[in-house]
Amino acid sequence: MPALDGRRVALLEVRMATEVAAIVRRLGGIPYQVPALREIVQSEDAGPFIEALIAGHFSTVVFLTGAGVSALLREADRRHSLEATLAALRLARVACRGPKPAHVLRHHHVHVVATAAEPYTSREMLKALEAIDLEGETVALVHYGEINAAVAAALSARGAQLDDVLLYEWSMPDDVEPLRVLVRELIDGQVDGIVFTTQIQCRHLFRVAGDLGLCRQLTEALNNRAVVVTAVGPICAEVVRFFGVTPDVVPARPKLGPMMAALADYYRAVAVSA
Repeated sequence: MPALDGRRVALLEVRMATEVAAIVRRLGGIPYQVPALREIVQSEDAGPFIEALIAGHFSTVVFLTGAGVSALLREADRRHSLEATLAALRLARVACRGPKPAHVLRHHHVHVVATAAEPYTSREMLKALEAIDLEGETVALVHYGEINAAVAAALSARGAQLDDVLLYEWSMPDDVEPLRVLVRELIDGQVDGIVFTTQIQCRHLFRVAGDLGLCRQLTEALNNRAVVVTAVGPICAEVVRFFGVTPDVVPARPKLGPMMAALADYYRAVAVSA
């Protein structure tokens, strides 16, 4: 019998929506796709950053996400500055929070001097940067869909002359009605599980619940054993707990494959104990 055995699993993912849904189907579940955010490209911020990078303004560039690297290279290509941008990155010290940005950069022959260890949180990123002297250095910190104030403050405290770069921004979906419906269906017991692959998905879900006056009811529903709550990693799980919810599944490795494998193992264990 397939692990998910016909269970309806809410998926809030946008970028990898097709891939996650396919895995749920392969495991015998029914994917219920409800986009919880949209990514807005910040082209007006990318231009000055690319110009400064090419001019050699930054001695160090820190990427917190692979999507940030991809957004930078796409915008540089659109501006016919891709090769100059890559040449500038090859001359700078480049650090990455995890394997995704490092993989993209190495594909373009950009050397990465520091990479955070698993589980790729801000703590590991700052630890990886300890070996680099940042006193008085001009550092570009390329964020994900929002500013990571803790990392920015830590680098500034080490004497870095910091420029925060936001190449794309997370926003609420244009149409939030599907999220409203999801909140009500979770509360009514019509959903068997929910998968959070980024912390912003959880925050947006509870923002919608708050607008409906249903935060307490949503928290109670997600803590009900009938709804299995999955968080992709420790950062995501921390935000889930912030809203009073204890995640049922947090994989040992914060990646899509291990997450879905852990979810399948959870349901198999439930089936055995039933």
